[in-house]
This record gives sequence, C-alpha cells and structure tokens, in this order.
Amino acid sequence: MKYPTFLVAIASSSTVVNAHTVFTTLFVNDVSQGDGTCVRMNMNPQQCTDPIAGIDSDDMACGVSGAQPVAFTCPAPAGGKLTFQWRLWADAEQPGALDISHKGPCAVYAKPVKDMATDSAAGPGWIKLWEDGYDDATGKWCTEKLIDNNGLMSVDLPQSLPGGNWLFRPELLALHNADKGDPQFYTGCAQVFVQSSSTTPLEVPTEYSVSIPGYVQADDPGLTFNIYSPQFPYTMPGPKVYEPTSPATIAASSSKVTLKQTEGKLPSTYLIKNANWIGVEVADYSTEDGCWEASSACYDQAATCYDSAPPTGSANCLVWEQKCDGINAACSAGDFNGPPNKGEKLVSKDPAPPEDIPEPVSAGGSKKIRGVQRRRVKRAAWRLP
Repeated sequence: MKYPTFLVAIASSSTVVNAHTVFTTLFVNDVSQGDGTCVRMNMNPQQCTDPIAGIDSDDMACGVSGAQPVAFTCPAPAGGKLTFQWRLWADAEQPGALDISHKGPCAVYAKPVKDMATDSAAGPGWIKLWEDGYDDATGKWCTEKLIDNNGLMSVDLPQSLPGGNWLFRPELLALHNADKGDPQFYTGCAQVFVQSSSTTPLEVPTEYSVSIPGYVQADDPGLTFNIYSPQFPYTMPGPKVYEPTSPATIAASSSKVTLKQTEGKLPSTYLIKNANWIGVEVADYSTEDGCWEASSACYDQAATCYDSAPPTGSANCLVWEQKCDGINAACSAGDFNGPPNKGEKLVSKDPAPPEDIPEPVSAGGSKKIRGVQRRRVKRAAWRLP
C-alpha cells in the first residue's frame, strides 16, 4: 500500500474576522470568475481583512501582497460590466460584507499595464472610473449601500477603454475613526484583460491621472470627516472621475479586430480551479508503476493547491484530493488502467454567489450604486469549476 506524502492542516489557516472586510471575487457580466480568481489580495488569512496600514505605503495600490501578480487574468469586453464582491469573512464561512459602523465612500480606479507579471501596481497611471460618497436622497453612505447589496458593487467598463491588461482597484474608506486620525482604507486589485478593438492609449489630462500611493493626504477633508458630527457636503478623496473619450472620436484609430489575450488565460483543459490554481488530468497508465506514479503526481498537484490557496479557502483543493484518493484506491485494488473518469470536470465547491447582482452605473446617470435595479444571477453559472 502506498500513501500520499503530505498532510494538510486546513484548520491552521482558517480566516479570522475582526469586523473589517476584503475584496474576494470578481464578476464579469454577472458571472462569478471564482473565489480569488484573478484577484490580488492579502494572502495572510489572519490579516486579510485588515485596513491598509498607512496611506503612504505601496500597499495602497493593490493591498498587502498586491505587488505580486496572480496566475490568471480574467477577460472582459469593453462596454461590459464588472462587479466586485466584499466579504467580512474571506471564505464566506459566515455572511456579511462589512460592519455597519464602517461608514464611508467607495471608488473604483483602473490602471493599464503592459506586462501583468512585471509592471508595478504602485506608482503613476491610475484613473478613477467611479465614486460614491454620501447620498443626500437616501441618507446613506456608499458602504451602507454595499451592505444592502450583499457586498457587491458594480461598474460599467467604458466602451472606449483600450484593449489589453488592466488592474481594476475597488476601494472602500471607513470613517468611523477618522475623527481620531485613523481613516481606514480597504482595497485589492482584479487582473482584467479588456477585450477591445481599440489599442490607442488614453490621453488622460494631468489632473485625472494620479499616483497610488500619493493620491490622498492625511489632512484631506475626505479623510478627516467626522461622521458623528457631520458637516455636509462630503468631499470625495482623490481625483475627479475620468470619463474616457467616446467611441465616436476614436473610431478612426481603431481596427475592427478585437485584441486577443495571450497571457494569463485560463486553459480549457483544466478539471477544477481553486482561485489561481488549476488541476489537470494525470497521464494515462496501464501498469502498476504507472498507476502509482499517477497517484503521486495527482497528490503533488493537491499539495500545490493547498500551498497556494488564498484566504478565500481551499474547498476545491479537497475536491481534487478526493480524485487522487480514487486513483490511489484503484492502484491498491490492482486496477492499473486509468486514470478513472479521465478528463471529467469536477464540481466546484466555491460558495454560491448572491442571487441579485446590482446594476452598474448608466453612462449618463448618477455615479452611484443602484440599490433598486438588480439582475438575478443564473444559478448554473456558479457551478462551473
């Protein structure tokens, strides 16, 4: 009898919650890309929901661990819709997005990058695509609307964004301790390949292009605002929202061929995915040695899955490990022809996404999360591995 050579202590990596929040999941046109997939996030499960330690830190760009790229970059069409999910517990062990006391504004920034693996997230080149602060009509802060929307915030991808690699950076600012000099920023980044026929770089006016860190200062009114004795109107931190040039004005410089993604693509041959790890079928075998070699190779993949799992969890690593157990059992039983169920997709154990996805901001409408217009998610979408 042969056994796997590793043991995984799942309990030791359980996510700890402290009433903060973390960006965990990207949706493209209402379809979840999978927990942690294409998302740069703090890889420490004990600290992943903590706010950024200081506004001068490079962590302000994409969060702690955000300087490190992840394996996959999710495709999204220009003119499409991105939705960002925030959770109180990264692995959705318990429900919730953010404690109600953490009132404040939200924003979404974006930065084009030529090379997702080597270009720096921190530094110049960021533009703000969307923001929402305090809504006089409803008497709610953006973070309160986020809670109402089950931790989801949606934005339109401008039709005129050039094709290629982009970092999209959702941001929350909690002001519950701002009167004590402690504004709390929460952020992360999604790696996205924008599918567009336009390759002409945006010509962004200086006042709209900022460096992160450096785009906010400690004494900015938006960072010192006292939510307990508020003096409205609230001044949004950072630059003004930039609205890219309309498609009509860039048509002459755009081809009719959509730029194709060549790096960071999710291969079609994978059997299951856990964040930015994928399980691929083991080699065919017809001998005892080949069977045990396949078993070992399968468990090696499982070990890599567990080792690389972000705070969103390792549920699909366990699904893969169970496949390895099946190969191991077949070898032990003298069945040396395999692998069993060759090429069969495995069923994902990612948490089901919320059923209702908030609508993005319309091109000519208010730049706010719409709390009443929603789109129901097709339940089948989240079942894909």
